[in-house]
Amino acid sequence: MYGDKVHEAVVQAGETHTGITIHYINEHYDEGDIIFQVSCALSATDTPQSVASKVHFLEYKYYPRIIEDVLVQQGLLG
Repeated sequence: MYGDKVHEAVVQAGETHTGITIHYINEHYDEGDIIFQVSCALSATDTPQSVASKVHFLEYKYYPRIIEDVLVQQGLLG
């Protein structure tokens, strides 16, 4: 499951938190070693669209930082 379907499922399940996981890729979908995770709180009034906005905020904030950190750690970026 991915995209809007995830956000819809989160709302339908009444989850109180959602978030992102940044991980290495391998031959299996979403099974690579985890590099970083972060979550945010949800309210009872959140919609799939507002959940998507919260998740996108986390992605925009953390993906560039984490990718840069990994590249530096691997000696690929100075």
